[in-house]
Amino acid sequence: MSERPPPRLFVALDLPNATEAGRMAKKLAGIGVGLKIGLELFVAEGPAGVRALAADQPLFLDLKLHDIPNTVAGAVKSALALGPTFLTVHAGGGRAMMQAAAETVLAARASSRVIAVTVLTSLDQSDLSEGGIQGGLADHAVRMARLAKAAGLAGVVCSPHEVKPLRAALGRDMLLVVPGVRPAGAAAGDQKRVMTPAEARAAGADVLVIGRPIVQAPDPRAAARAMIEQIAD
Repeated sequence: MSERPPPRLFVALDLPNATEAGRMAKKLAGIGVGLKIGLELFVAEGPAGVRALAADQPLFLDLKLHDIPNTVAGAVKSALALGPTFLTVHAGGGRAMMQAAAETVLAARASSRVIAVTVLTSLDQSDLSEGGIQGGLADHAVRMARLAKAAGLAGVVCSPHEVKPLRAALGRDMLLVVPGVRPAGAAAGDQKRVMTPAEARAAGADVLVIGRPIVQAPDPRAAARAMIEQIAD
């Protein structure tokens, strides 16, 4: 099983079809970034479309799987055919579900890493309270992350604001993959808990996910390069 480090930056291709996504992928080729493909594009184009888009670049397949363990294990097995660097599940699916996902990757001797979403970056404390979740947002993220670690997953997805408490709780052997990253002065959009790329890296993030500030920029390639420079050691 390969342990090659993943890119530090994945660009979220939250675009409606393969034509637009393909144009963007070409603009970003050869500069050391990966491509994150989520539900919108996956549902529109299917596995074949994803395979064509990410043929030459690391793939973050962000499907946020959340179902009974057997169903998630089957979905992970199918997704491994695409060779993703990362594949997401929801930590809220529980230890057995996450363990089934991790065991599927081990059984396939695949290099893909299954990572768990702790709390969506579009949610804040009031949203969690409305859903009946007790305690602080960071505390809940830590609980979910510890559950993911116990289940054998490779890392978690969290907002930049939870990076420090998660790093303290998990140590260095779990990857922290962080969306909700915006350059200084950029609109937050539907993200409620954001930081700049440099702030997120300084807090302890391993991998950043950035979408609209790059794909909607006049020059996406230059925007991506600027992000890479901001997070360089």
